[in-house]
Amino acid sequence: MKKWLIIGLFALVFTGCENKKGAFLESVETQNDVPTAVAKLVSAVKSQGLVHFETIDHAKNAQSVGMRLKPETVVVFGNPKMGTKLMQCNPSMGLDLPLRMLFSTDYEGKTTITYTNPEYWTLKHNIKDKTCLGIIQKAHIAMQKLAEEAAAK
Repeated sequence: MKKWLIIGLFALVFTGCENKKGAFLESVETQNDVPTAVAKLVSAVKSQGLVHFETIDHAKNAQSVGMRLKPETVVVFGNPKMGTKLMQCNPSMGLDLPLRMLFSTDYEGKTTITYTNPEYWTLKHNIKDKTCLGIIQKAHIAMQKLAEEAAAK
């Protein structure tokens, strides 16, 4: 019995480690480099009537303090009307808004676009209001589409 318990424990541990980023982060791989993918996202954001608030180049910021990072950039964008409605449901939503996408290149040269699945907010911020749940679902679909647009060749 003890043997099966140990085997089960190892199986649980190794299964839990399978997804390095966790269940609440979604990623899309792209053949584009970081600057190209970022430019494509910013263009898609603007064409959909969303607001591009800022682009943060972490590698450039690291360089400014004498450190190095592989290309890593965050794009901050959103829809103030949607964000306001969500913050009316729970002010703590302001911690996750505006929306953000991370563009990074690993040591093998692979570029990945990563973002938080908006449906995680329902747990993190205890969102139960049907209107807000609908907005969150729409935000998830929009994030998926935007990531795919940024990843497209």
